[in-house]
Amino acid sequence: MGFALLVIIWLITFGSAYFFIAKTWWLPVGASAAAHWIDGQFTLTYVLMGIVFFAAQLSLGYIVWKYRERPSSGPVEYSHGNTTLEVVWTILTAVLFIGLNLMGSSVWASQRFDPAQPGAVPVEVTGMQFAWYFRYPGLDGKYGATNATLMDPSAGGEAAVGLDPSDPAAKDDVVTGTMFLPVNREVDLSIRSVDVIHSFFVPSLRFKQDAVPGLNIHMHFTPNQIGDYEIACAELCGLGHYKMHGIVKVVSQEDFDRWLAAREAEKQ
Repeated sequence: MGFALLVIIWLITFGSAYFFIAKTWWLPVGASAAAHWIDGQFTLTYVLMGIVFFAAQLSLGYIVWKYRERPSSGPVEYSHGNTTLEVVWTILTAVLFIGLNLMGSSVWASQRFDPAQPGAVPVEVTGMQFAWYFRYPGLDGKYGATNATLMDPSAGGEAAVGLDPSDPAAKDDVVTGTMFLPVNREVDLSIRSVDVIHSFFVPSLRFKQDAVPGLNIHMHFTPNQIGDYEIACAELCGLGHYKMHGIVKVVSQEDFDRWLAAREAEKQ
């Protein structure tokens, strides 16, 4: 029985490791400037955790086999544990996890705490049950005022975010359900929610940030590959959570300018 358990444990160990090594299910193609660093952090974490996983499972299989029940095994001896081993693996675990955290914190913090570069494209992201809306400030570079009493999610567009038409700065604001971004240009996001906590998640851009009611959260990133990328809500936000998704269209600067000009022309 001990040998059978050893075989089962080791088969599960090697089988699980195969899918990671072969990258059978892996991350989508990275399409942002920070993807290289984030993917490197993921890879390092997988490798280190894989080594620990292998060592632990191979040892478990060996111990199950070595200390299997045998007629001649004699009386069982009680062991209270090994304090030295417990201290050593606790310290090693703390060093490993704290070290990985410190290594990855610089990229994470740079997107949240450092200001966006001059010339970044400003986009406001508004999450609500169960849709995403994106607002661009237009030629004046200023967002118009919004008013909660003017919000009508069922109407979509400007009414969904409560844009106040009496504010002159709101005249050229563009509100859309699809996010358009120019490639190789930094994007300065302002993320908010009007009802519950949502999570703005774009796997291909390696971008994820909660949208919290009452908070205006700024983040910035730079898309570097033209294409269409799925937006998901990564926070359980209600019965319609499963359908709260959207699309980021990363296009050339010329296509972005044409698209924005066409949307502004529609408001005239």
